[in-house]
Amino acid sequence: MALIDLKSLDKASLEEFVKKERLPAFRARQLIHWIYEKNVTGVGDITEFSKPLREKLAGKARISGLAVKKRFASEDGTEKYLLELEDGNQVECVLIGTEAPPGEEDGSREKFTLCVSSQVGCAMGCRFCLTGEMGFIRDLRPHEIVEQALCVQRLIQPRKITNIVFMGMGEPLNNLANVAEALRRLTEFMRFSGRRITLSTSGIVPGILELPRSAPSVNLAVSLNATTDEVRSRIMPVNRKYGLAALLKALRQFPLSGRSRITFEYVLLGGVNDSDEDAARLIKLLRGLPAKVNLIPFNAHEGAGFSAPSPERVLAFQKILTDARMTAFIRKSKGTDILAACGQLKAAYM
Repeated sequence: MALIDLKSLDKASLEEFVKKERLPAFRARQLIHWIYEKNVTGVGDITEFSKPLREKLAGKARISGLAVKKRFASEDGTEKYLLELEDGNQVECVLIGTEAPPGEEDGSREKFTLCVSSQVGCAMGCRFCLTGEMGFIRDLRPHEIVEQALCVQRLIQPRKITNIVFMGMGEPLNNLANVAEALRRLTEFMRFSGRRITLSTSGIVPGILELPRSAPSVNLAVSLNATTDEVRSRIMPVNRKYGLAALLKALRQFPLSGRSRITFEYVLLGGVNDSDEDAARLIKLLRGLPAKVNLIPFNAHEGAGFSAPSPERVLAFQKILTDARMTAFIRKSKGTDILAACGQLKAAYM
């Protein structure tokens, strides 16, 4: 008989497993604590349980994990991990260390953001993104998403992951049920604040509307990248189904708490979407939305067919936005030497 993978069980299923084993209900809470906070990799490591109980459970259950196939280190300190799933498929995730903003140090001057994947490959086909060349292989299950954080945390101790972004391989809102459950485990089991989790989407309108109803409250980021339907449809096929008007209408309905804002990721492609007119249209599109804009000069990869704008053009684009009192940052790319920057993830075995 196959062993039950405890990581594959949601809270209700874990409680049912404990009940079937005729154990007290509190054992489910203990299992959650040891798996997700103590980060153990085997039932035998749960020392809070007696030896006979560990032996009994080890005969019926296991705690799955991802195999680390490769670990890449960038000159700037960024780390990329190639992780193998139990079916042999592989995904990549990226750890980025940055200086913590004033008031957010939490006892440390540095924060570590883990960029996780939600799918093996991606079906969106964005022309500037290397992941799209893989095509779509399959959705990741909740425990496969969460295990990326658990696996990397084990590798980097005593450093600690402080933030999580769903900006790796895949479109999270095309895997919403699994992503929502992963978010519940990250916030409830691993104690991450929703304010330290960001989900990025290419603009799946039904998913944007459903996300607040089905998942814990987290930050939302939108990969926008163009200010006209013509250009956006050319570089992002999703726009042919969900155009700018429908996307912005959905974003205006998205519930935001307190001083939260929607982040708009804007990859600057030289001669494509980086003109003064584009900047002016961007201001008009986002008017009235609590928003901030991350400007990302294109990260080149072989066969991309695009180039990054000059530094002067990037600064000029930013100035038009900031002169209109829009919050706009130029995001410095990290990990480009190991293909770990935005739009560069493609499982190494491909």
